[in-house]
Amino acid sequence: MCGVSDQPPIDPARPVHVYVQVADHIAARIASGDLRPGARLPAERDLAAEYGVSTDTVRRAVAVLRERALIVTLTGRGSYVPER
Repeated sequence: MCGVSDQPPIDPARPVHVYVQVADHIAARIASGDLRPGARLPAERDLAAEYGVSTDTVRRAVAVLRERALIVTLTGRGSYVPER
């Protein structure tokens, strides 16, 4: 389900925090239209499996995406790409 590339470009050796790499890749998916306005992001455990990271890393990435106003999170319902 990655969309932008077959394998998520997560490299722990890069001088960028892994959670920022995950957030940047999801942001690229939003920008490319792979995740369209109104789309629900996969569950945290599913994203963690997809990116090969922990759920804590995904939670931090989701927080970054919220700070960038690229997603909104509705308690108990999930995170969504907002309508622009």
